[in-house]
Amino acid sequence: MPEITERHAARAILLTPDAEVLLLRVEVANGRFWIAPGGGLRPGEDASQALRRELAEEVGLDHAAIGPLLWRGQRLATLNGRRWRQHEQVFLVPVPRFVPVIRDRAEARLQREWRWWQRDEIRLTRERLVPESLARILRDLRDQGPPGTPPPIEVIEE
Repeated sequence: MPEITERHAARAILLTPDAEVLLLRVEVANGRFWIAPGGGLRPGEDASQALRRELAEEVGLDHAAIGPLLWRGQRLATLNGRRWRQHEQVFLVPVPRFVPVIRDRAEARLQREWRWWQRDEIRLTRERLVPESLARILRDLRDQGPPGTPPPIEVIEE
């Protein structure tokens, strides 16, 4: 059985007052998809610290006010011939609409474009989205507000 590398990540649903969500289109070895900004935790970082750093690097958002935890997932996937188990947390980050600026060279090599999406566009798209449950997360947020307790962990296997 191949070794599995464990990785912890934090992502943001950047949500404007007009219910727009910022997604980044990335291209990696296992495909092209639209992803919520964020990334891996470095040693010693908690999810909020990592998310603030990632938002500054990926979209130029400094001093982000990290809101409630909306979703937790565990994804088992193969990337570049290695097996990974990524533990993800997705947080709400309310923002005004802004023009993203990539500040990190490594991110710039992966990102192809960015776009503000309306909820209905997310619900109806055939594009690959990460997290895959994004439309449901946004619907639940609209209908029920943020969860009062940590949400259950959704397991995804690729």
